[in-house]
Amino acid sequence: MVPTKQSFKKTDGSTTSVSLEPAFLLALREMAAARGGTTNALMREIDQRRSHANLTSVLRLFVLDHFIARGALENDP
Repeated sequence: MVPTKQSFKKTDGSTTSVSLEPAFLLALREMAAARGGTTNALMREIDQRRSHANLTSVLRLFVLDHFIARGALENDP
């Protein structure tokens, strides 16, 4: 999978972008829709809560944590 660039507006109004594989972008879109929000709003929320410097990594981990919590992925390698 080739990463795709996704832009979104941050809380301060600036725009930033991340490069994520299509599967991660699709998962974020579906997660946002399930919450009744937009992908942009979800990414902004994740960005605000992160303590890790790399936003792309944080977004991937957020998606993985979501599926682990749902039991969709094995938690123990």
